[in-house]
Parts: sequence; C-alpha cells; structure tokens
Amino acid sequence: MSFDTLGLSDKVLEAVKASGYTEPTPIQAEAIPHVMQRRDVLGIAQTGTGKTASFTLPMLSLLEKGRARARMPRTLILEPTRELAAQVEENLNRYSENQKLNVALLIGGTSFEDQFKKLDRGVDILIATPGRLLDCFERGKILMTGVEVMVIDEADRMLDMGFIPDIERICKMVPFTRQTLFFSATMPPEIEGLANKFLQNPVMVSVAKASSTSDTITQHAVASDYEDYEKRAKLRELIEGSQELKNGIIFCNRKKDVATVFRSLDRHGYSVGALHGDMDQTSRTATLNTFKDNKITLLVASDVAARGLDIPDVSHVFNYDVPVNAEDYVHRIGRTGRAGRTGVAYMIVVPTEQKGFDAIESLIDQKINWLNDEAVEWDAKAGRRGRGKSAKGGKAKPAPKAKDQKPNDAPDSTDTNIKHSEAPKQNNKRGGKKPYHEQVDLEYSDAKHAFGGDEHIPAFLR
Repeated sequence: MSFDTLGLSDKVLEAVKASGYTEPTPIQAEAIPHVMQRRDVLGIAQTGTGKTASFTLPMLSLLEKGRARARMPRTLILEPTRELAAQVEENLNRYSENQKLNVALLIGGTSFEDQFKKLDRGVDILIATPGRLLDCFERGKILMTGVEVMVIDEADRMLDMGFIPDIERICKMVPFTRQTLFFSATMPPEIEGLANKFLQNPVMVSVAKASSTSDTITQHAVASDYEDYEKRAKLRELIEGSQELKNGIIFCNRKKDVATVFRSLDRHGYSVGALHGDMDQTSRTATLNTFKDNKITLLVASDVAARGLDIPDVSHVFNYDVPVNAEDYVHRIGRTGRAGRTGVAYMIVVPTEQKGFDAIESLIDQKINWLNDEAVEWDAKAGRRGRGKSAKGGKAKPAPKAKDQKPNDAPDSTDTNIKHSEAPKQNNKRGGKKPYHEQVDLEYSDAKHAFGGDEHIPAFLR
C-alpha cells in the first residue's frame, strides 16, 4: 500500500515523498481514510509507529480549502508537554512546505506577546498545551468558535494526569460539530470511558494490542539494593557493559533524582545532560537539541521526555527507577527501537519496587529477562533481596531470619521475676546494645531527685 491510495491531496503527497516516506505504517493506513471522511477516531498503536502523521497529513489536506481569521484557529492540537508540542510543529512545517498555512505554537515558558501576534494574523493550525491555551482564552486573545478539527494527542496522559477539568472546559469552548481525534499508545478501560465523552460515534483504530511493547526492543531487568550509591554504580556498570551504545536516555521518577544522577555521571566523566519539568523552556529546548545532534551521549530525564518525542537513533533506554505507572514503562522504552530499528531497555529494580515490576509484566503480558539469567526472589518480610538458583547451578542463599524471631537463649516472657533492666530488647537496631536510657540504673518511679534539679520538685514532676 502507498500513500496515494489514502485520499491525501497532491501537495501533501509531494511533501511526504520529499520526506522520504514510501509506505504508510499500519496506524496511518487505518486512520487516515477515516479522518479524511470527517469521522471521529480513537487510535491506539505502539509508540514510534507514526501516530503524529496519522492526524497531521489528513488535517493538512482538509485545510487546503478555507481561510484563517484573526484569533480564530481552524484546528486545535492539544499536547501534554511543551517538547511534544514543539515536535508536532516541526513535523507540520515540513509537511506543509507546499501550502500557505499558518502554524502557531502556544506553550508555557515563552513570550505571550509573540504568541498573540501570531494569533492576530490568523492561524490555520494551533498546537497548544492546555494551561497556556486557557490563559489566552481568559485574556480574550483567542476565540474557539471556528475550530473544525480538535486533536488530543497522548490521550491517556491528557486524561489521566490531572488534565480532565481542562479538557472538559476546552471541549465546551469549541463547536459541538467539530471532528475529534484521540491518539495514544495506551488506553486503559477507564480512560477509554472518559474519551467516549468527547467523541461522537468514533471509529476505533487499533493496530496492536494496547499497552504492548515493540518486538524490536530487547528488555532486561537487573536487581539492586536500596542504597542510592549502589543504584548509581549499577547504572554505570550497565552503561559500560552495553554493546553498541550510541546514545541513551536514563529515566528517573523524581526531578531530585534527575539532578543527582546527572551530577554523578558528569563527575565520572560521561557526556551527559539533564531534562526535567522545572527547567525553563529555553534550557529544555537547548538540551534536547544537543542530544538530538549527538553532542551528548546520555540524557537523564523525568517522564517529561517519555511521551512522543521522536529521536529515531536512540539505541538504549535505562530505567533508573521502576515507573510509578506501568503505562509509563511502555512510553519510556518506546524512545528506542523506533521505525523498525532495534533497541535495548534496562530497568533497575529494588525490593520495594517489586509490585510495580509485577504490574509492568502484567500490562505488557510478557516476562522481562533478568540480567545473567538469574531468577530473582524478593523476601518481602525481611525487606532484602534473595537469589534463587541461577542458570549456572549455584545454590540459593538461605532466607534471612525474621527480626521478631526469639533467640534460643532469650528468657521466657512469662517469667515475672525478670527486672525491666534485664528484659531482652526486641527488634533492637543497635546490634544488641541497649539504648542509653536503659543503661542508667535508675527506677524513675522511686526517684526523689531529678538530675540537675534541687530538692524542691513539684509533685507533678516526681
């Protein structure tokens, strides 16, 4: 199948050929004809399969007829992050090079005045994050009554991560007769129910099992102890041992850990950058462009880089933390193995993350291989990592003794003749040594004097 059979305009087809695309991906082949027919579409496909072109190409074809008016965009594309919005703008500018269409980007971290000037000239395609769009609307700088097509990209993130009230407000601002398109790599049932509120008789386009990972990605898990310095050492070990490492993204759950891991790798001489949501937009864009241009090898990032960023040549993904949401794992490792390329994904797992690890395996419906073929078992009660028999036939270590187990020589707790000072201290974290207040041989109930006081002690202090 070729793009010529999808009903796209001649100008769009010329731009597609100039971009080097010859055949549409499965999601593009299934979704584009429905979009061209003005149908609402709910599209689900693995990350890296060309979902962005599934709505931008037909949108450009539909917009060839008509003209933009001041402050009244004709189409609206909502994105969860600034980076993803900027990437969509880049793709649209490339695909629309043969057309006289105005594309505007409305995101936080940039000047309001520059964005207002573009809106005043008239915009055919508006790409925005929900917060900045609502800010402009409340200032009276934009009217949504002319929107013909509304796209909600990364729909599960938009609906599941606090954007529901904003999306509901925006949907009330645009005409009821609009065409609505939802695209995402994951779509849990509860999120699908929310999406149906905004779609009218939608066409369900699913070219792969929801929340599945690409077969081109080799996935590994490696066990680590709790201490952060051990996790960082394990990360460096994985980086050094990775064959054919061209570049890689290291994902952390917290912005604090992003900064810590970045400083650690930089101190050890690695070519590394950092990216998280608290950085200003100029720094975020500069860091991302530096990584795209291969001027740095490693990028330590929060989940702000996990969604939709198209960097085709990423060879490795390292999960420094197990993602809090299992769906985020699909998006994280989707930064590698894109467009038919192969990729490698590692995940460092500590005992407290066992539940999250199990949730990921359940979501993707496959087992993740432990590094060195070792079977890893977690002792939940003791809070320690235990090793099962490895593939080399090694013996398993005995399970650690429970902390509340009574020693053989401990006196029986029913012996009422034992003084308080002689009673065994249970769960003592000081290796059997008594705390200081127990080493003092003093019965406080019989004390007539207080340390450091005089003989005249009020009754309530005795």
